[in-house]
Amino acid sequence: MAVEASAETAMREEASSVTPRHVLCFLGKDRDLSRLSEAAAQAVRDFADGFSVDEEYSQAEPDDRMSRSFDVCWDRVEADVWNEADERAVADHQSVLYVLGPSMAQAETVKVSMTALRLVERLITAGAVAVKGESAGIAHGLDRWRALIGQGAEAVKAADPLAQQRIGRLAFAKRPLSARGYLESVGFHLVGLPDVCVPEAMGSERQIVAIIDQVADEIAGHGLDPTLKKRHASLSFNSTYEVDEFKFNPYGIIWLSE
Repeated sequence: MAVEASAETAMREEASSVTPRHVLCFLGKDRDLSRLSEAAAQAVRDFADGFSVDEEYSQAEPDDRMSRSFDVCWDRVEADVWNEADERAVADHQSVLYVLGPSMAQAETVKVSMTALRLVERLITAGAVAVKGESAGIAHGLDRWRALIGQGAEAVKAADPLAQQRIGRLAFAKRPLSARGYLESVGFHLVGLPDVCVPEAMGSERQIVAIIDQVADEIAGHGLDPTLKKRHASLSFNSTYEVDEFKFNPYGIIWLSE
């Protein structure tokens, strides 16, 4: 037990040095990145401080891995979040632009995630035909992105941080993913929260997604320790992701028990 506790302490300390960041993938319809790249650069000047175009991995040619990648990443929780037109846009894309977000302190994650949504809006307006959040591996169709952008703008206008955090989760986190008899979220660190793992035996996939979202809302509204106590849950920093991977959550993983 002492060895396990020592290992957990070491993982917690290592995690504390990690700061999450957004990585956004935009697909273009032309073999010319200038329109999207210039739109991203203008957004950085206008409001997206700390974001930058990834010149190394962006390319003015199609990437034949994108159809498979988007197929894995489409959000399958909400109904009708993508359609055949979105799939065709991915298949027919001619260029790829990556935008990197700034490293985020926990207190800044929600604000930066709302900025990321505004950046998505700006690049869709500039002609992006598909958008994917690489930090959690989540993709939505353009109509769904527009809906999330509108909801985010309303939450910002209302100065409602809990609504902003929830919308940030829906936009940039992925759930559920299967993990060793559990279903889990990935990407809650992008809004400053630990991820959540729920035993598969606790219900159907849809029921477990609801539990994951409820736990996240409880942490946001009432705090981590009260939520752990109420749920008879534990917080661990033993992740399947390495600390240098974008999906690594430095705020830990909440494990629920049956």
